[in-house]
Amino acid sequence: MSQSTIESILQENRLFHPSPAFVEKARIKSLDEYKQLYEKAKADPQRFWADLAEQELHWFQKWDTVLDWQPPFAQWFVNGKINISYNCLDRHLTNGRRDKPALIWEGEPGDSRCLTYAQLHQEVCQFANGLKQLGIKKGDRVGIYMPMIPEAAIAMLACARIGAPHSVVFGGFSAEALRDRLIDAEAKLVITADGGWRKDAIVPLKDQVDKALADNAAPSVQNVLVVKRTAQNIHMEPGRDHWWHDLQAGVSADCPAEPMDSEDMLFILYTSGSTGKPKGVVHTTGGYNLYTHMTTQWIFDLRDEDVYWCTADVGWITGHSYIVYGPLSNGATTLMYEGAPRASNPGCFWDVIQKYRVSIFYTAPTAIRTFIKMGEQLPKARDLSSLRLLGTVGEPINPEAWMWYHRVIGGERCPIVDTWWQTETGGIMITALPGAIPTKPGSATLPFPGVLADVVDLDGNPVKPNEGGYLAITYPWPSMLRTVYGDPDRFRRTYWEHIPPKDGHYLYFAGDGARKDEDGYFWVMGRVDDVINVAGHRLGTMEVESALVSHPAVAEAAVVGKPDEVKGQEIVAFVTLEGTYSPSDELLKELKQHVVQEIGAIARPGEIRFADALPKTRSGKIMRRLLRSLAAGEEVSGDVSTLEDRSVLEKLRQRGG
Repeated sequence: MSQSTIESILQENRLFHPSPAFVEKARIKSLDEYKQLYEKAKADPQRFWADLAEQELHWFQKWDTVLDWQPPFAQWFVNGKINISYNCLDRHLTNGRRDKPALIWEGEPGDSRCLTYAQLHQEVCQFANGLKQLGIKKGDRVGIYMPMIPEAAIAMLACARIGAPHSVVFGGFSAEALRDRLIDAEAKLVITADGGWRKDAIVPLKDQVDKALADNAAPSVQNVLVVKRTAQNIHMEPGRDHWWHDLQAGVSADCPAEPMDSEDMLFILYTSGSTGKPKGVVHTTGGYNLYTHMTTQWIFDLRDEDVYWCTADVGWITGHSYIVYGPLSNGATTLMYEGAPRASNPGCFWDVIQKYRVSIFYTAPTAIRTFIKMGEQLPKARDLSSLRLLGTVGEPINPEAWMWYHRVIGGERCPIVDTWWQTETGGIMITALPGAIPTKPGSATLPFPGVLADVVDLDGNPVKPNEGGYLAITYPWPSMLRTVYGDPDRFRRTYWEHIPPKDGHYLYFAGDGARKDEDGYFWVMGRVDDVINVAGHRLGTMEVESALVSHPAVAEAAVVGKPDEVKGQEIVAFVTLEGTYSPSDELLKELKQHVVQEIGAIARPGEIRFADALPKTRSGKIMRRLLRSLAAGEEVSGDVSTLEDRSVLEKLRQRGG
């Protein structure tokens, strides 16, 4: 984030109160009510969460202990028995929601489906029985690499129903990235589609799966299940590959939900780290179910008649928590859209809102900045009067984009919930409750009840109001990640040792810089480690550098993020070449494509700059701070005393970077 952006955020003092009409029907109606709720939770967090778990969820067997905290390892609702698929489906069949739309789906070419709770329950049960026929049992990991179609949600819920942890891989990731994740999770089955639609083109998902599994590269995978979506010709490997529709045909729809231990693994989701290998974040069942349920209900102020739309992909945590599990656990109508704004249909989001009378809309700041560039005429040509609440997710939103969203999309009547959270937290941690908390453009506002958060220095001491520091969570919460799959030491190092524990008291280090203002509102300033946030997607610099260096022409690479009006950050790579290679436009294109091949299109560098050498310390560490300044076109400042060769910096500057 540039200094000017930070300064504009620091000076932000506009305050927006929810309208009396919104407050009148809101679940939590005033700042006083929020404060009472927050203080009650803070005084006795375990009692707070236990009461909600009992009131809000179905348990096959009640827990013995609310929280077993052996820092940094937590267990919630110990020995409780629960099933999140049951809570998302079965209990709504007898509470008056049986024939209510559960999942509305709009395909990119314009096809659509609507599944009621009864229909979704039937499809999930049939598919769960199909999984059993393929030998999938409790504890087996299942890879899901799908387009945004109903079968993605059905597959997740079916896995959860029988106790097979799923690992969803975003459909934009490459074969290599998919392979690495399947190997790490030791997946037994991959569920995919022949292809998916994305910006008027077919994404060849099955071809990528075939590449990922070539030469027995992921030996744990025994079967591949394929949904027929785009109907192009694909290779089907005899004995390994099966069509989804063949598996579903004639299968019984009677599949009782498996009683799962509260701490049984629900899913592994891979998130980029700053040290190369993606981290397999592990989430378990009971605490995650409760936390996503409560955050969806209170933050989105859910009502039974709402049509709720989160625009994320199910390949990300936002899709897990706020397309599938949170909304369905509440008996909501959740909308899923396969497409994205594109040249042939730039107003498609507004068409979907108009067509389905969407009332709650949750999207990313990068999308909002894209909408701003497209102009106001597109949304103004549609009827968006059904909207009553807006949300943002993925990265901090700059105040001017917030104001545009409020004015043009929300018609100045919709509260905006600007939500801060992570893959690791499982659910939203800091946010406005829309009927209770006045909002400030660019601020995530206050912690969710039961979340104890602070801004601290590296010794763990709280900093003063409006002083920058590190965002930390000071007490366990139900949906927290339990470990990094197969690597508990990395879990401990990454999240719990940046800020040294004091007297056995551990702080969760979020990796984000932040400040708190005089009202206690949190302002999140972005990543403090080497992770780049491109359009709300976190990418480790090491991953992109490793991809570049794997090309024979590249001797060394350093990757940084530079501020970008639309994406938040853009990837800039500084590259030194092997002796026999020379810089050229052709090589530039080849290297960008190579990164796409290795990681996926989201990692394509916006810019690659060739360099004779990279600025390094005397100990050989690349000084990325200097490269960030160069990439952003800013004057290099700060301490350069450890720089080994100052002429390197001068040469880079003369080359315009």
